[in-house]
Amino acid sequence: MPTEAKREAVAALRQQLEGSRTLIVSEYRGLSVREIGEIRRSLRRQSIAYRVVKNRLMKIAAVDAARPALDGLLSGPTAIAFGDDEGATAKAVMDAMRPYRQVKITGALLGDRVIDGDAVGRLAALPSREVLLAQLAGAFEAPLATTAGLFDAPLRDVAGLVSALADQRAA
Repeated sequence: MPTEAKREAVAALRQQLEGSRTLIVSEYRGLSVREIGEIRRSLRRQSIAYRVVKNRLMKIAAVDAARPALDGLLSGPTAIAFGDDEGATAKAVMDAMRPYRQVKITGALLGDRVIDGDAVGRLAALPSREVLLAQLAGAFEAPLATTAGLFDAPLRDVAGLVSALADQRAA
């Protein structure tokens, strides 16, 4: 029979699951309470919640929140980072955990898609959305500028020839 405290914990986890698009699961084995607190504070500055969870209660909350894919990531001592933007959350988590080599990223849930820990590292290494959009705009702009220069070149050449011809006749 579950206790009232466990029911409340499951309800709080379910609410947090429903309010987050990105969940990054890590195994915090080997960290002290102080170090977990430092990670929490670092992530909180970027509006990311980091929470140590009991796997059994999180599995119940995941089923209740219609996110059963999370079940496969929950093993061992588990802490989860709850965020919204996939890339920003992955980058913030990787940066916060960089000093703690014993922390292992076990995977992530991006919407309904599960990725492994290596994919989280690759996601964190990607440039931000704004940088990618700027690169895309630059890729579209460069050929257009080259084409405009090619169309402009014959007119420039004709103007130069006319100017040279006028100078020659004046002399």
